[in-house]
Amino acid sequence: MKILIVTQYFWPENFKINDFALALKSLNHEVTILTGRPNYPEGKFFNGYTFFNKRKEDYEGIKVIRSWMFSRGKSTGIRLFMNYISFAFFASVSAIIWLKKTNDIIFVYEPSPVTVGIPAVVYKFFSKAPMFFWVQDLWPESVTAAGNVNSKALLKIIERIVKYIYRKSDVIFITSKSFRRSITEKGIDDKKIRYLPNWAEEIFTGHVEKNEEICKLLPVKGFKIIFAGNVGDAQDFESIIKAADLTKDHFDIHWIIIGDGRKKSWVEQQIKYHDLKNIHLLGKYPVSLMPCFFKEADVLLVTLKNEHIFSLTVPAKIQSYLACGKPVLAMINGDGAEIINESKAGFSMNAGNYKKLALKAVEMSTMPKEHLESMGLAGKEYYMKNFNRKKLIDNVLDIFKLYVSE
Repeated sequence: MKILIVTQYFWPENFKINDFALALKSLNHEVTILTGRPNYPEGKFFNGYTFFNKRKEDYEGIKVIRSWMFSRGKSTGIRLFMNYISFAFFASVSAIIWLKKTNDIIFVYEPSPVTVGIPAVVYKFFSKAPMFFWVQDLWPESVTAAGNVNSKALLKIIERIVKYIYRKSDVIFITSKSFRRSITEKGIDDKKIRYLPNWAEEIFTGHVEKNEEICKLLPVKGFKIIFAGNVGDAQDFESIIKAADLTKDHFDIHWIIIGDGRKKSWVEQQIKYHDLKNIHLLGKYPVSLMPCFFKEADVLLVTLKNEHIFSLTVPAKIQSYLACGKPVLAMINGDGAEIINESKAGFSMNAGNYKKLALKAVEMSTMPKEHLESMGLAGKEYYMKNFNRKKLIDNVLDIFKLYVSE
């Protein structure tokens, strides 16, 4: 099949769609990516990229077409709005001018913003190809929860855009079962919705050799709790800081943060203000090194704020955590917490409950190693049963074939 993937984010940015594109290519499908200029999460274009250059690239045999767009900057309201709108507009122009109309499938990857669907709708109008929309983030709920948009008039406009894109989609894939209600309440037929959870890249499920360079970045001794991912508002670093503060007299417990985002400078300030020598902010590393970090962890940490929208969301890192066979500490509500509980991979507590997070961190630090290992193995077994990469991708391709054959 000839498959067009529309995504605002793509390599060298670290997103799940990179792995999906490579998986399709490995199965001998012809893949084209319509995307923007890499600038996430730092907010400025990556080295070697500007507003104008590198319109076309090749990534592992995949054709990449990059539209013009404004970078995110510091992700303030106006700058973020310009980032979203500029991609939607310029990618739509690129869809008309630069893309051949011979693709069999249009696949849209939507972690946020939902406006990524606009170029796909434009391309669908000219190509008549079926459109598949993979919802990673619910709109307008997510922008309301983040506080980025308070205008009722603007929220109504956003909701109309969301409904329009959903209606134009032939199939809507959802990463969390709880997304279904939000989508059907917008007047979308339930039959259009299919469950497609995230999976972990294969590097997380295989054997991982000890990496001495990674080991040098971590505390030599002690109980290591590792958080990996976006250092943003949604991840509730306020509660993580409070939990670390409550455990700072337990000198063997270390909270290790791997990642970057607009909350990073605030976290650095809080570490200094509270004199938290038990928090180690390591910065951003490529996803290829995450299994090496996880190998050295005693526990992996996932958190989200106490907002309704986040109770519907399953952070993609949960699958990666489970796949690598390490116990998990989760301070989240809803579907994500249910996965941790069902898998018996660790402990979950309500979002924002930093006191219980601290207590469980201390409790797990005193557990026998064999107990922790059994949690990790239970999580990996659950992952292989429910989030197996090959099975999920095969299921998607089976659905594609139904529409291509029509």
